[in-house]
Amino acid sequence: MKKEEDKLSKVVEGKVTSEAVAGFTHRTAMEEAARCLLCHDAPCSKGCPAGTDPAKFIRSIRFRNVKGAAETIRENNILGGTCARVCPTDKLCEEACSRCGIDKPIEIGKLQRYAIEQEKLYGMQVLKAPAKKKKGSIACVGAGPSSLACAAQLAKEGYAVIIFEREEKAGGVLTYGIVPSRLPQYVVDHDIDQVKALGVQFEFGKQVQAEDLTAFDAIFVGTGLWGAKLPPIKGIELEGVYAAAQYLKEARTEAFEAGKKVVVVGGGDVAVDCAVTAKLLGAEEVRIVYRRTLEEAPGNMTEFQYALSLGIGITTNMAPEEIEGTDFVERINFIGRDKNSVLSLHADTIVFAIGQEPENVKQIAEVTLTDKGTIAVTSSGQTSNAKVFAGGDIVNGGKTVVEAVAAGKEAADAILTYLAQKGVK
Repeated sequence: MKKEEDKLSKVVEGKVTSEAVAGFTHRTAMEEAARCLLCHDAPCSKGCPAGTDPAKFIRSIRFRNVKGAAETIRENNILGGTCARVCPTDKLCEEACSRCGIDKPIEIGKLQRYAIEQEKLYGMQVLKAPAKKKKGSIACVGAGPSSLACAAQLAKEGYAVIIFEREEKAGGVLTYGIVPSRLPQYVVDHDIDQVKALGVQFEFGKQVQAEDLTAFDAIFVGTGLWGAKLPPIKGIELEGVYAAAQYLKEARTEAFEAGKKVVVVGGGDVAVDCAVTAKLLGAEEVRIVYRRTLEEAPGNMTEFQYALSLGIGITTNMAPEEIEGTDFVERINFIGRDKNSVLSLHADTIVFAIGQEPENVKQIAEVTLTDKGTIAVTSSGQTSNAKVFAGGDIVNGGKTVVEAVAAGKEAADAILTYLAQKGVK
């Protein structure tokens, strides 16, 4: 199992000597932190959905207090190492940085990454399980970012928390849905170790049913989106057609064949991850095709540049119209945004990175769903079943990791209020 999980990471290490984006050294981190204006109102901290408080941890780095920086990050965002790499900082904290009006924003994500790398390097244990335990117990379903954040908040308050995960490893999309060149597995594992250090228990290989959860005082559902979302076009049923999540997950197995000519449809970070995965696993030709312009694409421009550096082609303003083949994929045809242009590409593998759909959550808990099949919640994350809370992609339909962390924290606060009202202390 370990060999299979690490296959893609080893391929990445063999083909590129480092991650797609290099981190700071001690010297460059101190130089970057010194550029901070130490704003009194700290707009960067207001721009973080998870409340990671960049202003405080950057100040700590600036004055050589790296442990203090790690403590600030971990107290506010248990997945600080992960978010430092995959969070769209250019659209959040860095966009709010006061230096934007002077030259360029502080590279907040890379400073956060530096602090967590130092935490790992020197074996800092900044969070510990509370000595005094409370009576209540909470179940979190799914071991993705939202559940991990929720579980950590509750464990810090002294409650017993167990996370049920149907896969063999924690992390959800972090482990099974992001290419290691963007998010190495050791980073995810280190973040999860911080959750375990708080006393949170994990049970893997468990497909939870509603009857398994009756003994818990509260339940959090953070199962994410793993249902395949494919367009209703001719040939979609042919062998060689994948949904993004399926492709990225299967890429972690030893027997997986990436394909020789791979076409990825989509314009987000997941599309880039699929394309990079295919290229690093030996595909001869890889092309990303997006229905809008590159400027309109939701994906990070740094990731697109990395894809281009690997020889991955990018075509825009084209939408999929038809897949050709007998039993296996042979070609995919596109229609231009102008409704006149056409594009036809040979392919033996086609990956649709156009979003995912929720799977059936009714088997976990009887809750009200939206018309899209996601779980309907209040602003605090409480469902129609007062005992059940939810957050992350299964609620918002698929957004960022940092937003999933924020939702998990908000739900944890609501669960604490619920338990207090029930007298569970």
